[in-house]
Amino acid sequence: MQKIKSFTINHNILQPGVYMSRLDYFQSVPIITLDIRLKRPNIENPLEMSEIHTMEHLGATFLRNHLSLASDVVYFGPMGCRTGFYLLIHGNHSTESLLKLVEDTMEFIAAFEGEIPGSTAIECGNYLDHDLKSANLSANDFLSKLRVIQTRDLQYPG
Repeated sequence: MQKIKSFTINHNILQPGVYMSRLDYFQSVPIITLDIRLKRPNIENPLEMSEIHTMEHLGATFLRNHLSLASDVVYFGPMGCRTGFYLLIHGNHSTESLLKLVEDTMEFIAAFEGEIPGSTAIECGNYLDHDLKSANLSANDFLSKLRVIQTRDLQYPG
């Protein structure tokens, strides 16, 4: 079997940032997979399950309610390695608009207060496993990194 693209990336040099992981086409319309890497793989501690769960609930809620892009959001969810998220978005979008969307999503998560959307036993299969404070802190930490990242072309290193 062929390795998938994300397994060909040298994770030992991968820094936090936003990368284009895949570009696929469905009926000639692009589907972009963004690698939103919050933590440096194998160096920084990965996100805890409770914070990544909360970030997923908040991020998915924000993205699926976005005024102009909600209908283009296909999926937002965590990486198995717990170092970030994948965002799949349908359609033609500029690098600037994608980075702005990620930044807006993280700003929403960083500032969110109150009841986590979808966090009751009726709505969620693991409703007790949330940590809003850690989710706020991790999103804020990523925002500080994102604002100084110079690789604005969304390409993986090396």
